Amino acid sequence: MITKDKYLRLLAKEYPTAAKTVTEIINLEAIMNLPKATEHFISDLHGEYDAVQHVLRNGSGNVKEKIREIFQGRLSTREMNQLATIVYYPEEKIDMIVEGLDSEDEINEFYSLTLSRITELCAFTVSKYTRSKVRKSLPADYAYIIEELLFKDTILTNKEDYYEEIIKTVISLDRATELITAISFVIQRLVVDHIHIVGDIYDRGPHPDKIIDIFMDGHELDIQWGNHDVLWMGAASGSAACMANVIRISARYNNLEIVEDAYGISLRPLITFAEMVYTEDRNEPFVPKISPEDEEKTFPEEIRQITKMNQAISVIQFKLEGEIIQRHPEFDMADRMVLNFIDYEKGTVTVDGKEHELLCNYFPTIDPADPYKLTSEEKVVVDRLLTGFLNSERLQKHVQFLLSKGSMYLTYNDNLLYHGCVPLNPDGTFMELPIANITYSGKALLDKYEDILRKGYLNRENKKRNIPCLDLIWYLWEGKASSLFGKDRMTTFERLYIADKETHIEKKNLYYEQRNNPEMSHLILKEFGLDPKKGHIINGHTPVKEKIGENPLKADGKLIVIDGGFSKAYQSTTGLAGYTLLYNSFGMQLVSHQPFTSRQDAVENEKDIISTRRVVDKELQRKTVRQTDVGRRLTQQVIDLQQLLRAYKSGDIVENLASDK
Repeated sequence: MITKDKYLRLLAKEYPTAAKTVTEIINLEAIMNLPKATEHFISDLHGEYDAVQHVLRNGSGNVKEKIREIFQGRLSTREMNQLATIVYYPEEKIDMIVEGLDSEDEINEFYSLTLSRITELCAFTVSKYTRSKVRKSLPADYAYIIEELLFKDTILTNKEDYYEEIIKTVISLDRATELITAISFVIQRLVVDHIHIVGDIYDRGPHPDKIIDIFMDGHELDIQWGNHDVLWMGAASGSAACMANVIRISARYNNLEIVEDAYGISLRPLITFAEMVYTEDRNEPFVPKISPEDEEKTFPEEIRQITKMNQAISVIQFKLEGEIIQRHPEFDMADRMVLNFIDYEKGTVTVDGKEHELLCNYFPTIDPADPYKLTSEEKVVVDRLLTGFLNSERLQKHVQFLLSKGSMYLTYNDNLLYHGCVPLNPDGTFMELPIANITYSGKALLDKYEDILRKGYLNRENKKRNIPCLDLIWYLWEGKASSLFGKDRMTTFERLYIADKETHIEKKNLYYEQRNNPEMSHLILKEFGLDPKKGHIINGHTPVKEKIGENPLKADGKLIVIDGGFSKAYQSTTGLAGYTLLYNSFGMQLVSHQPFTSRQDAVENEKDIISTRRVVDKELQRKTVRQTDVGRRLTQQVIDLQQLLRAYKSGDIVENLASDK
């Protein structure tokens, strides 16, 4: 344990003189009086790279808001839209504009005007940050030029020629596009200060890997893992059941490219096995969902092959899940041992006491006497696929990033962020789960889940030792006490094999029935150590069906659901294409987005995502950094520095004056 005296002596190495200590105290006090920076909350991205990238580039409409604040009355709507598009897609838009200009003079005038306007916009965007923070965000190649333009002297006029000459020289050297691009990326980066991703980057959409690449590119962010993220994390940690689910979902949504192309994992063992064993075409329920834009690009033979792969991996999944359920009676999932309830001769299955005819009675790898036993061929397929997941450098790099930036939940500036729910019993108490003979519930249960996820990944090379962790990671995907699932059962088997939609119903946890109840929100906020009068709960996971009047603001605004359907698969039922949340010094705003058409449409026709804002909370007095979590940490730093200063004055610690030389 570090004593106070020892801590101050360590601090003295960083601030070795009274003068440097005083300077840092003044600096920190000044920072705490700046306006609170903007937080950007986004959830349920589901691989929709183009739409997500656009929302990040426009800051959920923040870029256009700032353009209107500065240029309303000075620029036309067309000119403001053009400037916004340049900020979003600088290189593509500038190339298109320049191609349409007739002379070099027109081109130079365009560059000069655009540089002037985008510099003014950037200066306004970064005005609430310290120069030090802005400096760290500048691209190295143009840092000096951008800093000179951003912080130019607006009072004295004796440097006007100096600034004008910078722009002229940049244009004459044919570097205007590069400078505009560099400034645009600074605006994109700093129009919001901190991004919260409230779960589900993976599955359904085509490019979750590219989304993670964006987030790895220097954004200040945190991630609250979603159920689909944890499924991929489990697969990367060595869970065969998680891996089977990953492949099945990818096949179901005709997105196996994410496994093969993005992560370099060969599916040849599964393809060969499916073609060899599933020789009959009795597989209608396993036909993949093909989007209209992909129909013409997908060959019938390819659909047939994916269908067989889906069928083969689904049966393997049910077997692997059955093994886990048998190992863990405490999971209370005996009803999910569905292969035990099949009458293989009659072609029926009994669910909840009722017999149903199977849509597909073709199980070439199942032994009715021991339905959960993998065949020798299935074992080979599982082992080879698992090796592919464990050895994929890119996947492992992405999962390591998720672990370094992620958590099951986060408390941040009085708000509680988690993807799904805090599972409740029917009587409203926190649902319990025994793990290694200790019972957990509420916050302690989510803490334990996080511990298991981290240990499961760290122990991925030791398969036998890791089995208990991997089983619990799978449980997070579909267990009734999982905070990421939040239902009584996952009816994958029923949806594939039974026509009766009553059997497809997955009853939601009481949490979802009580989301409009302020008392429940207060109970949960207190459980996580937050003041219910100040805080909000921010959720994703369940798409808000705005189309039929569902409100994302629950419990008198205390609980906010920001899954509005980024995934195209959900947009027909939600009626929109996602919510995001903005929280700045003036308060909190919920932003709803209409579907993104395409990057080409955005560039060529300046078609932005149509976004609608509504105020959630408005600050009576503009909030400063001092009133945030960062401010609380800075306040403690100031207290420590003041103690160090007193130690210098009293002579308890001697200044190192040589450090100033």
